[in-house]
Amino acid sequence: MGTPKVHRSIAEINEKIRQGTAVVLTAAEMTRLVRVEGKVKAAQRVDVVTTGTFSPMCSSGLLFNIGQKHPPVIKVAKMWLNGVPCYCGVAAVDAYIGATEPTEEDPLNKVHPGQFKYGGGHVIEDLVRGKAVHLRAVAYGTDCYPRRELEKDVTLKDLRNAVLLNPRNCYQNYNCAINRSRHIKYTYMGPLKPNFGNANYATAGELSPLFNDPYLRTIGLGTRIFLGGGVGYVIGAGTQHVEAPQRNARGIPLSPSATLMLKGDLAGMNPRYLRGVSILGYGCSLAVGVGIPIPILDEDMAWYTGVADEDIEMPVVDYSEDYPNGRPSPYGHVSYAALKSGQITIEGKTVPTVPLTSYALSLEIAEELKRWITQGQFLLTEPQEPIPSR
Repeated sequence: MGTPKVHRSIAEINEKIRQGTAVVLTAAEMTRLVRVEGKVKAAQRVDVVTTGTFSPMCSSGLLFNIGQKHPPVIKVAKMWLNGVPCYCGVAAVDAYIGATEPTEEDPLNKVHPGQFKYGGGHVIEDLVRGKAVHLRAVAYGTDCYPRRELEKDVTLKDLRNAVLLNPRNCYQNYNCAINRSRHIKYTYMGPLKPNFGNANYATAGELSPLFNDPYLRTIGLGTRIFLGGGVGYVIGAGTQHVEAPQRNARGIPLSPSATLMLKGDLAGMNPRYLRGVSILGYGCSLAVGVGIPIPILDEDMAWYTGVADEDIEMPVVDYSEDYPNGRPSPYGHVSYAALKSGQITIEGKTVPTVPLTSYALSLEIAEELKRWITQGQFLLTEPQEPIPSR
């Protein structure tokens, strides 16, 4: 993009945060500033841009340790929290509960469409709310771990460790889901009415973290973030990460691409930004609030954070035939601005649009992260290892 006229380091930005002089804007505010003043003046004025998203993120879960408080000690083989199975093949009392795991007695889709009233995401929300959940564990017994059964109610405070550990969050772009068939389809994008009855979409548009740093120049291993209402960290590329997607002229990927693996201490989180989700006919999930600060190192970063809803092109995909059969979509792309307007046109038909991401809570997260930084409560971190993106 040419020789930069503005040079700024993360260390310099952190010093301004400590002194209370850092200029921080939300991504929506930065979009307006870049549009009016251009990228160079915006870079000269602004130190940090805050982003936010609040959306169902299925690839999430909790890694926890129940401790060995009650002798005799136990090596757990199987465990359930409120009837939701946990994975125990880690160590004696370490376990992982996935956001999409339903209760063991859930009828699933035997009575279609299944309601999936409770699952791992709901357990995580209950723990953050301070509620007690029922723990049941069984073991086969060993000389060093003789106990064979354990049953009790536990709260988050009773757990020795509780780490929100999410393998894949913050998708950079995603599909706009439609249904061209004559029957309703129940999908992870929500129910899709027949004959293009609705178009469901996700991400927070110009507020979304990875749209504001499309090449992940400032995001990598160790990046400190807002996660679930507390402090979290990026620990690498998420699963299904695509490092070299096709991009438009603005650098925005034209298909689902970059993802992040995230972690944070559950004890510091807020149930407002972690919600168990039931998706009719599909399953359980967890809505996760994520906000990432983008340091304005130069005018190129100002340009990227000046992305607008109109710049974001989302692929329109049929979930009745094309998606389940792995076929390319013939419907092209639609702008996030059009989706946000409430309706789009497909094959001459006006189709109402339905967001899965809460724009209001996404903006709230960006505003909250902005407040943390301006009040000197949150410093930025240098990525210790980049995430491949080109």
